[in-house]
Amino acid sequence: MANGIEFDPASQDDLRSGRSPWGRGGRRPAFEPLTQSFKADALVIGGGITGALAAEHLTARGLSVVVIDKEEPGLGSTAASTAMLQWEIDSTLSELEHYYGFERAAGMYRRSAAAVSGLAKLVATHALPCQFQPRQTLFLAQNHESARDLYEERQLRRRAGLPGVYLEHCDLLTQFELDRDGAILSPGSAEADPLLLAWGLLDIAIARGAMLVKGTVERLHSEGGKVTAELDGPFVIEADTAVLATGYTMPGIDTPKLHRSTSSFAIATVPQDPATLWRGETLIWEDADPYLYMRTTADHRIVAGGEDDATTDPDRRDAKLAAKAQAIREKMKRLWPQANAEIATAWCGTFGETADGLPLIGPVPRMPNVYAAYGYGGNGITFSFLAAQMVGAMVAGIYRDWFDDYALDRDGPGFRNVRAGERGVETVLR
Repeated sequence: MANGIEFDPASQDDLRSGRSPWGRGGRRPAFEPLTQSFKADALVIGGGITGALAAEHLTARGLSVVVIDKEEPGLGSTAASTAMLQWEIDSTLSELEHYYGFERAAGMYRRSAAAVSGLAKLVATHALPCQFQPRQTLFLAQNHESARDLYEERQLRRRAGLPGVYLEHCDLLTQFELDRDGAILSPGSAEADPLLLAWGLLDIAIARGAMLVKGTVERLHSEGGKVTAELDGPFVIEADTAVLATGYTMPGIDTPKLHRSTSSFAIATVPQDPATLWRGETLIWEDADPYLYMRTTADHRIVAGGEDDATTDPDRRDAKLAAKAQAIREKMKRLWPQANAEIATAWCGTFGETADGLPLIGPVPRMPNVYAAYGYGGNGITFSFLAAQMVGAMVAGIYRDWFDDYALDRDGPGFRNVRAGERGVETVLR
């Protein structure tokens, strides 16, 4: 890798298929033609939600920024997201305490909560039309044993100063009409249309002078304090800093030992009668394997997803979509019988996850001035906001000890069955 990074030729069609309900009524930012080689302070490779967040933040810091994508911005993994913007991490606080100790684990959860709060403030400040709504979350027990685990999880969260309450079966049934043994109800999460959010952020960056160009980066070099991107045409882009925001098509860097790819599946129903939806349209997810998660949309559809498996071949993944969609539909109907379970759209995508449920953010080993921003797992967009803040700080020469918690080459636990899917900081997150 000393000679550079080679990039994966995968296309957006390899990343996802089917049709999600996102982006309706929105306008994609327009590409500028690439007619010559040029220089910039920062090169962001990837125009999805992570690249858009990075571009917005870096331009807010006064840097000249180029965002490059070989296909339409946001139509890869971002379009396949279900955009449940949770601060609760795929690994419970109890699991992270086991891996890293209580203080580190509590800090990870607090920073995730701060990231959702920071994203909400960013959306409000710019009045981004992305159907952003604050939401509570319900983390549902699967059975009696799971309910005991969730009760202990809530006690540990209280010790960490995290908000939420534990609901017994009777409270859950009375308040939410859900027949489960227990749940944790937590404030502070949100939902959005991920495509409208990404496009709105790119528009902000472009208004500040950023360029959005169409092109394929084939190789990235880092030497002499500069980063040079070789493209598929006659031109090159030179920058002081490069940010890898290529989503779930990780380029040819040493694959972190904590990382693996998986496939996830989702459906959106026809619009529901609002009177038949659950209280507060709370984000719902299960402590189960395989699991179910649900949210609603601005036009009152139910979005439900899960049924993740280890399939990575696009053709094999796509062949499973019809059966997986029906399995999700049946689970949704059992959990919420009031739903009109007619499926309007179904989609699937290849996603990344890590063994500890945390993102991969920070310097790329042996590639000076190149940073990775990979918001993996069920908190993808939440972690992408965190990544933008962290990379911006690093570029400015600011370092915090906790940055190492997300390093690409960090040590961590071995793989187990991690919940995945996209359910999806102020200053430098203190």
